[in-house]
Amino acid sequence: MFVCSCFGVTEEQVKSHAEAGACTPRQIASACKAGTDCGGCVRRIQALLGRGSCPRRQLIDQGDSSLAAKLPEAA
Repeated sequence: MFVCSCFGVTEEQVKSHAEAGACTPRQIASACKAGTDCGGCVRRIQALLGRGSCPRRQLIDQGDSSLAAKLPEAA
């Protein structure tokens, strides 16, 4: 299912970027441009990110920000 019609980004692509370390809509936008045109998909992206776990966020919550800094950024 498409999340971003402007750039043809699917739900699976957003999930894939999230698994690779993108934890925010801004990081998703950096990875695939979703949310950078009309902005109509940003809430959907937020909902998708809110459902899964974010490795970086989990490490920060555990107090290990040094490891979180080593995780790859969304390109």
